[in-house]
Formats: sequence, structure tokens, C-alpha cells
Amino acid sequence: MQPQITLTNICVAYGREPALQDISGVFQAGSLTAIAGPNGAGKSTLLKTILGIIRPKSGHIVFSNIAREDIAYLPQTAAVQRDFPLTVLEAVSTGFWNNIGNQGSIDKTLIGRAKAALDEVGLAGLEQRPIGSLSGGQFQRLLFARVMVQDAKVIMLDEPFAAVDGETTARLIQIILGWHREGRTVICVLHDLLLIQKYFPNSFILAGKCLGHGHTHQMLEQNLLSYDLDIAELCAGPDAAAHDQHAGHQHGHDHTHHSHS
Repeated sequence: MQPQITLTNICVAYGREPALQDISGVFQAGSLTAIAGPNGAGKSTLLKTILGIIRPKSGHIVFSNIAREDIAYLPQTAAVQRDFPLTVLEAVSTGFWNNIGNQGSIDKTLIGRAKAALDEVGLAGLEQRPIGSLSGGQFQRLLFARVMVQDAKVIMLDEPFAAVDGETTARLIQIILGWHREGRTVICVLHDLLLIQKYFPNSFILAGKCLGHGHTHQMLEQNLLSYDLDIAELCAGPDAAAHDQHAGHQHGHDHTHHSHS
């Protein structure tokens, strides 16, 4: 596999508050990677930095054979405005924007693709429903359908299984595995260690710094992936965990583990 996204010494700060420090790593073309780490570790910040939503304080990102327009992004559900007066079909069709631009129109072919995506995520028959009437799980399926119609080379998902039931998670996991089989690069922020262990061959472990990245089984063997992820035990012990919860961001403590190439 060839490097598709290369990060070199990325530093991000919110004002004077450091969020990411000296993040380096590579996402290979066609790889399926989970980004894991405690709350406040900078996982969403890393996705937004790669996407260009957040500008890094220093460091650089190199894309190989792709542009930022080739990346589809599924944000956290909480960040999506749900009271906008759109139907389900209209919302999915906004995924065609890169294809048609501001002046283009959505023809029968594109409408067919949108309906096929809705069928695949289990929302067939709900095309004319207002998006505000959907349940949390249905809305997440809608966001997946919108990503599907973008037909992107790289797909970034930020906590895609938050607040959805087991059945929806199982369906969405199969869609992600399908993207992986098609050779797309998939990067997914996750909290669920069992899902990471079972389905994601690669992991990128964050806690303000990059604690490690590589094969998931190696991250498990080095105890970089553990059930302590959510309670911030990864951050140099309980003092750092308490500090992290207080500040909301990692402050760059020295870590026991360091990044492995």
C-alpha cells in the first residue's frame, strides 16, 4: 500500500491551549484505521485538521494522489443541524454537491443513486420524511447514505456509532467493511474497543500526542489499546487523567509509550 495522507509534526492549539502536539503518522491508501484515545485526546481535532477545517499551528500534511475534495466526512451527530427543512432524499442528495456544483441539477440518475443508498442503509420508503422527524439511529443512517453517494476515495467518520442501537451499528459496520473491500481509505474515530479489535486492522492512538500507530494487534500487545481508553488512564496515570478532565485537552504530559513507526 502507498501512503495517502502523511502527517508530519502537526501541532494544533485553541488559543493558548494545546490540543495536538507533534503528531506524525501515515494513513495508507486502502487502509481501515480506528482513531482511539480518551475524551479530550484530540481525535475530532485531528480529523478536522486533515480536512482543513482547523489550521495547524505548525507541521504539514501531504496528500498523495488525492485532494481534500476527494474526502467524505461524517461529523458527530451533535454537530449537524437537524431542524433544517429538508426531506430525507434532499439531505442525501446534498452529497452530490461536488459533482454538480452550485448551478447543477440532480437528474434521474443521481436520484436513483440516492434512493439506492437509502435502501442500503435501511431507510427505503422514508424519502419524503422531514429529517427532523427521524430517530437518532435513522439520522445516522441518513448521514451514511450521504457519504455513500459522494463516492469518495477517503472517508472520515467521527464517532459514527454514538447513540445508535446494536442493529444499526451492525448494518453500518458492514457498509464500512464494504468501503474497505472497494479499496477506499477509511479513518474512523471510535470508543468501542471490541469494535476496534474485531473490525479495524489499524489503530492510531491519541492522547494529545500520538502514543502509537500501526497494526491493531500490536497496539493491544503494547497495552496502548485497553478498556481504560474512556477514563483517560492512557495519559501518564491518574494525575494526568484528572488534569485532562479538568482542562478538556491534553497538556502534553510525558507519556510512557511513544509512537512506533
